[in-house]
Amino acid sequence: SAVCPPSSALRPPSSESPLAPMSLAERLHADFAGLELTAGTHPMALIRDQLPEAWRAADLPLARDGERLQIAGSVICRQRPGTAKGFMFISLEDETGIANVIVVPQLFEARRLVITQEPALRITGRLQNQHGVIHVRAEKIEALAAAALPAQASHDFR
Repeated sequence: SAVCPPSSALRPPSSESPLAPMSLAERLHADFAGLELTAGTHPMALIRDQLPEAWRAADLPLARDGERLQIAGSVICRQRPGTAKGFMFISLEDETGIANVIVVPQLFEARRLVITQEPALRITGRLQNQHGVIHVRAEKIEALAAAALPAQASHDFR
């Protein structure tokens, strides 16, 4: 017959993981590596304090029409329709929402590789607010130097 050990010999499983807890950056990288998205904190939250001059997408309605400002975020969509006469449209996502950007043909040609290849951008331009429809007309576009910033693949359309 089987003998059961006394109840004092049974120990509850340890609640501690043998693995060290992941940092926020490690968790985001793991999410993007496995799923290409995260349900947690947006990657821009990792570097927001390094971009004090960049407006958050949610705050753009507070800017004046024609105001020169800077935005930054992950590129989630690039569109360059054949009917747009060389204009490109970019959607940048930050931790508060999406900002829409208009790129004139001359700037697109000058910064083509950065615009088409970089997963995250920093854009300086003039805010256009026409009847509550907000865009930033780009004047300067640069890669967002954030190697630690994970990003999903953008949806690019022609």
